[in-house]
Amino acid sequence: MSMVKTAVIGVGSLGQHHARILGQHPDSVLEFIVDTDEKRAGKIAKANPANPAVITDFAQLIGKVNAAVIAAPTQFHYKIAKPLLESGIHCLVEKPITLSVEEAQKLIETAQKNNVILQVGHVERFNPAVIAAAPYVNNPRFIEVNRLGPYDPRTAHIGVVLDLMIHDLDMLFYLVKDKVVSFEAHGAKILSETEDIAKVRLKFANGCVADVSASRVSIEKYRRIRIFQPDAYISIDYAGKNFKMYTKKEGKEKITSLLDIDIKKPKIPSNEPLFYELDNFLKSVIEGKKPMVSGEQGRDAVELALNILKQMVF
Repeated sequence: MSMVKTAVIGVGSLGQHHARILGQHPDSVLEFIVDTDEKRAGKIAKANPANPAVITDFAQLIGKVNAAVIAAPTQFHYKIAKPLLESGIHCLVEKPITLSVEEAQKLIETAQKNNVILQVGHVERFNPAVIAAAPYVNNPRFIEVNRLGPYDPRTAHIGVVLDLMIHDLDMLFYLVKDKVVSFEAHGAKILSETEDIAKVRLKFANGCVADVSASRVSIEKYRRIRIFQPDAYISIDYAGKNFKMYTKKEGKEKITSLLDIDIKKPKIPSNEPLFYELDNFLKSVIEGKKPMVSGEQGRDAVELALNILKQMVF
């Protein structure tokens, strides 16, 4: 397969960008945009160079496309993805993959049975700063993550753990490469009926500890992860797409001043993380290889998020 016939299901605030990129990517032929809001979908399709058709029923995609991006609201992910996977359509499902571990597992099994790709949209894995910093992460001992932003009524139905923090739970699994053995979680409902702020301390089997904060009670956006390990301190700015690494200068056994510290600020390409994510999806489909973020990894992030919510102290 040299070109992938694609579709985007749900062209809201995020789905419209999936459509924009797939309409221009050299490995994609964007055939369809699917949305219940036909008028909005029509405007997005009209502006797209691929001139995709607009439909309101995702079932019409069966037999007409090779791959689909599912960016509909989370509560519909399972209902949409399962029949598409059963029909042999490769799927990239936005995060969180589903609202239950059981549904996530069923999607994984369906993809395996039908020999198709199931990727999950944890886009921070494709942040250029993360890609550049990841090779330097080695045996982290303590990690601090802060993800803050303004309140958006469109996500009032889902709390910050499943909406925001889940990005960082997946990232922690990726960087620490071990399982969580215990955690302590606190949250507060301020602007909605779900948690608007959450703080969690996680302990991993290898001894690493991570403090994770997520809030939608903030005027400004702030997304940063700080990693402390035996040989370095690494600070990644998700939003600014940059990272810094602090290490002892070669030959220095003891730090006596800031002059004994090397500070690296690598130049990082400013490419769009969503482009990298979709590029990985398309290449996985074409080459038949496992995507960077698999269904299993998406399931594990959901499982941890749901366990956190069960034990959260308000």
